[in-house]
Amino acid sequence: MKKVAILGVGHTPFAFGTKKTLVELFSEAAMEAITNSNLQAKDIQAMYVGNCLGDFSEGQGMVQSYCASDIGAWNIPAMRLEGACATATMAIINAYIWVASGFFDIVLVGGAETASKMGTSLATRTFAMFADGHYEYPCGLTFPGAFAMLAHLYSAKYGVPLKKLKEQMALVSIQSHHYGKFNKLGQLHNDITKEDVFKSFMVSSPIQLYDCCPFSDGAAALVLAAEEKAKKLTNKPVYIAGMGQASSGNYSTQKDFLPRLRAREIAVKKAYDMAGIQPKDVNLCELHDCFSVASIIAAESLGFTDFGRGGELWEKGETRIGGKIPINISGGLKSKGHPIGATGASQVADIVKQMRGMVEPERQVEGVKIGLTDTLGGDGIICNLVLQRGW
Repeated sequence: MKKVAILGVGHTPFAFGTKKTLVELFSEAAMEAITNSNLQAKDIQAMYVGNCLGDFSEGQGMVQSYCASDIGAWNIPAMRLEGACATATMAIINAYIWVASGFFDIVLVGGAETASKMGTSLATRTFAMFADGHYEYPCGLTFPGAFAMLAHLYSAKYGVPLKKLKEQMALVSIQSHHYGKFNKLGQLHNDITKEDVFKSFMVSSPIQLYDCCPFSDGAAALVLAAEEKAKKLTNKPVYIAGMGQASSGNYSTQKDFLPRLRAREIAVKKAYDMAGIQPKDVNLCELHDCFSVASIIAAESLGFTDFGRGGELWEKGETRIGGKIPINISGGLKSKGHPIGATGASQVADIVKQMRGMVEPERQVEGVKIGLTDTLGGDGIICNLVLQRGW
């Protein structure tokens, strides 16, 4: 297996109500990634596009073919992948395998989504398709409801009073908004307070509006290359050192583990073992904070603290710049935004920029050598990537 490096990255602004199409957004991110890789579209040998909802938001299927055509990468094999919110990371894992195997040397991978075009009602309905459509959605389960139940389970299982848990959840959102306001490519650029969180609309108790990420439109893309090619094109390669993916059934099949998501623990162990690292070696993490409580649950399963103690990381400031494990310094899904087909590629792009010193000064984490991304799709597709600085 060959070592695989990330060359250039591209990222559109994440926004609400864009007038651009999926293809236009992806092409914008793709051409930025290609240009920053010192390449041209004709150099791309294959393309892997993550997209979930184009059929609903734009009536557009087979988006991958049009993405390839739009940037002038004529007649190359182009694949579309879907794994709910883990879509783009799934695409990266698949692209990695093709390059590591030696079948391709240079590929383009990323994702795009225009979720906000559907409006809140249809977007909520289509998001709910990524829970069990026969036994969960008909009971009224949407993802705010699912994570509200996980919050109650967390409180009961670990003996964390719900009032205290809500305080910790608020700290997660406050931090995300703090760093997100500096991210010029992010969607939300406002500070919030604990009072703002507690006064916001109750979505599904105990989750309130400011505990939730927004619907978003946007795209992100990366160029992957085999090591020998990468060394000729960049003096700052970022290697995909580890990867892991695991999946779960619906929530009823996970009852012995909830509020932990067992698939995450399996996937991240694969990624850590492949990279030859431990959680303490991670300098920066972009994790899946679709809801504030999701950050607390994820931080524990990723090995950053003991189970039932995740909220204390935010209480002690350990997740901020200068803390033990900086988390979501991009603003995370909560503030940067969550165009679901693009999110995983966005996480990777931000860590690559952090390693290269290319982010805004207010959110630069110094000396990032190892980064971790974590994406959760639906009831429990988990994808984790370990990124390693190559210089």
